Amino acid sequence: MNVFTPAEFTANYSAAGQKKTVNSTGKLFFLAILAGALIAFAAVFSSTAAHNLETAGATRMVSGLLFAFGLGIVVITGAELFTGNCLISISVLDKKATLGGMIRNLVIVYIGNFVGSLLVAFACANCGQFNYSDNGLAVYTIKLAIGKCTLTFGNAVVLGILCNVLVCLGVLVSLAAKDIPGRIMGAYVPVAIFVIAGFEHSIANMYYVPAGLFAAMNPTYAQAAVDAGLNMAALTWGNFFVHNLIPVTIGNIIGGVAVGALMCYANLYQGKK
Repeated sequence: MNVFTPAEFTANYSAAGQKKTVNSTGKLFFLAILAGALIAFAAVFSSTAAHNLETAGATRMVSGLLFAFGLGIVVITGAELFTGNCLISISVLDKKATLGGMIRNLVIVYIGNFVGSLLVAFACANCGQFNYSDNGLAVYTIKLAIGKCTLTFGNAVVLGILCNVLVCLGVLVSLAAKDIPGRIMGAYVPVAIFVIAGFEHSIANMYYVPAGLFAAMNPTYAQAAVDAGLNMAALTWGNFFVHNLIPVTIGNIIGGVAVGALMCYANLYQGKK
C-alpha cells in the first residue's frame, strides 16, 4: 500500500515531534519565519482571487480552495508552523518529548511565524499589491481585518478550536501518504474545509489583520475604505490582540492538543493493548 496506517503515521509524528523539541533555536526560528510567510502568501493568493466576488459564499469557496495549498507547501518544505506543532502533544503523551520542550518549540515558532507573516503583510501594503480593482483589494483587506477585530472573545476561542482540529488532522492525513501529491492533498482538504467554513487560524490572522492595519495607514487606501462605507474605528492593534489573536491562539492550542491526545490514545496507547 502507498499509505501508512493511522497507528503508523501517529507513531511517525511522535518521533518527528521529539526532533522538533530539540532543534536549535536558530533553525526553529528561521523555519518558522518561512512557514509564516508561506501561510501569508496563501492568504495573498486567495484574497487577490476572491476580492471582487459578489457573494459571501462564492468568496469563501474560492478563498478556501486556493488558500488550502499553503499547508501542503509548509509540510513538504519542513517549515515550522505553530498550529500544526500543537501535535507535539502526541510526542509528550508518548513520552518521547517533554512538556518543556513542546512549550519551547511553540513559543519560538509562534514568534517566527509572526515575523514571517508581518513581513509579507507590510510588503504587500506598501508595494502597490493592493491596488487591484481600483484599490478594491485594499478595501477588501481592510474589511476582512475589521471583521476579525470585532469578534467576541468566546466566539474567537471556539472558532480557533474548530480550525485547528482540521489543520492538525490535515497534518496527520498528509503523513499518511508516501508520495508528495498524496501529502499535499492530505493537507489540502481539511484546510479548505476550515477556510470555507470561516474558522479562525492564528497564523493566517497574523497576515490578514496586520495587512488591513498597514493598508489603513495608506491615505489612498483609507479613503477608498471610507468611500466604501467602512467604519475603521475598530481596526486597531489592541483589538487585533484582544479580540482575535489571543483568543484564537488559545482555541488553536486547545483544538490541536485535543487532536494529538485523541490520536495518541486511539492509535498508540490502545494499539499496545
